[in-house]
Amino acid sequence: MESYKSQPSVTVIVPVRNGEPTIEPLLESLQRLDYDGKKVEVIVVDGNSTDKTRDIVKKYPVKLVVERKKGLNVARNTGIKNSNGKIIAFTDCDCVVPSNWITKIVENFKDPQVSCVGGSARGLNGDFVSQYADNSVVPLMPLFKKREELNMVKPFLRHPAGCNMAFRRKVAEEVGCFDESIQYGFDEVEFTERVCRAGYKMVLDPNVFVWHKHRSTLKEFLKQNFRYGRGSGVLLKRKRMKDAVSTWSFLSLTGFITWLLIVGSLTFLTFTTSWSIFPLLLFGFTIIPLLITMTVYAYRALENKRYARAIIYPLIDFFRVLSFCFGEVYQVFKKTRKQTTK
Repeated sequence: MESYKSQPSVTVIVPVRNGEPTIEPLLESLQRLDYDGKKVEVIVVDGNSTDKTRDIVKKYPVKLVVERKKGLNVARNTGIKNSNGKIIAFTDCDCVVPSNWITKIVENFKDPQVSCVGGSARGLNGDFVSQYADNSVVPLMPLFKKREELNMVKPFLRHPAGCNMAFRRKVAEEVGCFDESIQYGFDEVEFTERVCRAGYKMVLDPNVFVWHKHRSTLKEFLKQNFRYGRGSGVLLKRKRMKDAVSTWSFLSLTGFITWLLIVGSLTFLTFTTSWSIFPLLLFGFTIIPLLITMTVYAYRALENKRYARAIIYPLIDFFRVLSFCFGEVYQVFKKTRKQTTK
């Protein structure tokens, strides 16, 4: 695997479908990169948008490719097939990149053993949901505090986000492109897992960051987490605990179902018996986790002075976990449609 002493060519791939409200700020930011413009290729892969996305894209000096087939990974793979760069970077239409984004990505590829680079995704707006997404106990997207070199994907966001990742194009030729059958999320994790299993290093660098437009309402945010849960369920069914993420998915699913059974049983016993121990146990399994997270946020509030978060954030955490786990349960027990051959 080659190292880079001079600036290598870079292709930036942007999958989009109906991105009219958000794509222009991204394209503007890509025009302000401090990298040699002759060595940057931007490819926008439009998933057959029905709004004015393509009209906006045509205003900029980028390559527009229209992909009639649906799917985020289909668009990513179409971009790869039409790319020329030695390094392939990905971001999304609802992101904005800083001027040094490509420069910071390429710095990590000076090590010939590094074949995948991921960075942080910070909230673009300062609304309430975006603040929660960035400051919760488990952020919505990766927010790395220190640079790490890893040989495997690890749970709890120790992997790249699809809106801010890059790899050497030779890697895709060796391990294959993105799995087009995976939907709902965690698709970039599955690809990164294959890269690491092929013997390459992955770098997670906080200096490689983008701004991401998070969901603006709690309803949209919880629906997003439900979809992420479905993505986790897809990987669990596909990988069957053969990698770190599917193993974590199994443990989270098992823990959630166990919690439901315990709380359900204690609720039934509380209302059908006179034993005082059951209400106490029910209180413990439902309220104590909230009290623990409240304590964490209260400790943080000593520094940031955001005391209201100690009450509000644990409640959102609770419903967020429920949304994710119910999505996981739904996908795991959902019957897969059998394809019929003619």
